[in-house]
Amino acid sequence: MTTTLRPTGPLQRDTDGMRSRTYQVCVNSRPVGTAELATHPVFGPTVGQVRHLAIDEPDRRRGRATVAALAAEEVLRGWGCTRVEVTIPATAPAALSLAEALGYIERNRRMAKPLDTGAPPELPEGSTVRPMTDAEYAPWLAQAQAAYAQTWIERGVPEDQANAKSASDHAWLLPDGPATPGTSLLVLAHEGTEVGTLWLVVNDDGAFVYDVEVVEAHRGRGHGRTLMLLAERDGVRGGADAIGLNVFAGNTPALRLYESLGYQPVTYYLHKSLR
Repeated sequence: MTTTLRPTGPLQRDTDGMRSRTYQVCVNSRPVGTAELATHPVFGPTVGQVRHLAIDEPDRRRGRATVAALAAEEVLRGWGCTRVEVTIPATAPAALSLAEALGYIERNRRMAKPLDTGAPPELPEGSTVRPMTDAEYAPWLAQAQAAYAQTWIERGVPEDQANAKSASDHAWLLPDGPATPGTSLLVLAHEGTEVGTLWLVVNDDGAFVYDVEVVEAHRGRGHGRTLMLLAERDGVRGGADAIGLNVFAGNTPALRLYESLGYQPVTYYLHKSLR
């Protein structure tokens, strides 16, 4: 039997060169599933995305998804893509196992936990918090952008793409700097010494930790946990009943901290070279 991707509509192109197209997954011309492919809106036309790939229930567990995924990669190669990225929910372990078997590598994951709205956590004795000042914001932003770009570079993203994504993400998330609605930029001190910073956003979707940074000389002393407790406390005060964050693969200390605080995976982000 032959598994193929059959286009269900014309190839879509926008003014930035981004492409997208939907397909039927067919076995000997019989539809057994659907797929959607696109190029990346930030990384550009050389990076493809498998936005959707699903096999109908009667045809699952027969290798259809494996062949369809490989066919999708060939389509993306034909578009000139040198890398492909996929997003897989934690509720789809079979899809995650398939991606890993096909050579996809986890780059990062989104995690979340419910908040105890009746008992927001207290900070440890000696810890105090204040808002980041306007004078502190510019150097903090420059450092945050550079550090964020570097995490992508270390995971195989070309430097120009990583820098573009960092600039784009920060501009989108902080259009008004510290005055951006729902945004808290906080400085943590312990016994009078500044030890770290927190970037937290609280809105109708809940609370989200965008950045936690402990001053290098003060790491390994529990201040990262304090910053996360601060995020939970201010999330509850802001009316959120859940909190989320992103963690990059390989950041084992951060992952262990989040797991110890009760965070669970929500979404996995994986990539694969097409060269």
